[in-house]
Amino acid sequence: MTTTLAVHYTAARTLRTGPASNEPPGPGEVELAPAYVGICGTDLHIFHGDMDARVATPAVLGHEMSGRIVRVGPGVDSWQPGDAVTVMPLRWDGTCPACLAGHSHICQNLDFIGIDSPGAMQQRWTVPASTLVRLPESLALDRAALVEPTAVAVHDVGRAAVRPGERVVVVGGGPVGILIALVARSRGAEVRVVELSDYRRSLAEEMGLPTWNPAKEDVTALAQKWTDGAGADVAFEVSGAAAGVETAVEVLGVRGRLCLVAIHPRPREVNLHRFFWRELTLVGARLYDRADFEKAVELVADGTVPAHLLISKVVPLAEAPSAFETLEAGGDVMKVLVKCGDDTEGASA
Repeated sequence: MTTTLAVHYTAARTLRTGPASNEPPGPGEVELAPAYVGICGTDLHIFHGDMDARVATPAVLGHEMSGRIVRVGPGVDSWQPGDAVTVMPLRWDGTCPACLAGHSHICQNLDFIGIDSPGAMQQRWTVPASTLVRLPESLALDRAALVEPTAVAVHDVGRAAVRPGERVVVVGGGPVGILIALVARSRGAEVRVVELSDYRRSLAEEMGLPTWNPAKEDVTALAQKWTDGAGADVAFEVSGAAAGVETAVEVLGVRGRLCLVAIHPRPREVNLHRFFWRELTLVGARLYDRADFEKAVELVADGTVPAHLLISKVVPLAEAPSAFETLEAGGDVMKVLVKCGDDTEGASA
């Protein structure tokens, strides 16, 4: 057993960095040295205490990560120390109706690693080898920490069945919204991003994504003009706000598809007459599967997703609590990474 450092969530708005014990990896497991871990909206919900009914304390958070293998357990033959990897943080039972129907990523008894079980915000992390996704050595590990949210975007765009030439409106220009816009553009769609924040709109524009400011512009009128009166083919609701839902519905044309990505904390009013009148379709999008992850690795590695532009700040493990506060405060920040160790750690273990 070895003792390393980890960031523990102990109660609402309380994080502490302290020792964690690590057992050697068991059969079918690997021990990782996480290099970088991203903080996402779900992590912030946990930090606020909103998920205390689900999260057992003390909890180690983090599921957006990159790192290297340190040790492999018995029966693990396809991986070796030093391999660069990320983790698809899902464990399913394989027996529930969702799994039996081929939808194991939304298993009815899903273990989301980093929420339901210990996550990556630590110097050593043991996971099933089945969760590993290989990273190319050419991909910098800080950028690779954005593979997981990119996999979310790949899954979302797939659920919406975005096709070349379609007009797509993304409502909400946070990290996932920007990633959805980039992935949709890579599929040949024309994209507009709706975002209130000047900083986020500026960042989107830097990536070549045109934006609309709903505080100063009539987004529905802009969508009508952009599409010659037809309306958008697809809208993604990524804002999590009631106004965002309304906008996403109103910009759609006949038989448009609304893809719901954001987690809304309370029921929202929806203009169902609009759904009836224009024969709209609503699809939910949650998590990802292995094909989404592998595609996300490609998109980050080849620069289709300019991950470096999304990384606002990198902090050491000991400063992770302050990183949560930085994100909570908002402002000119997109993605904050926690650096858990040396980028090359584990390479020669």
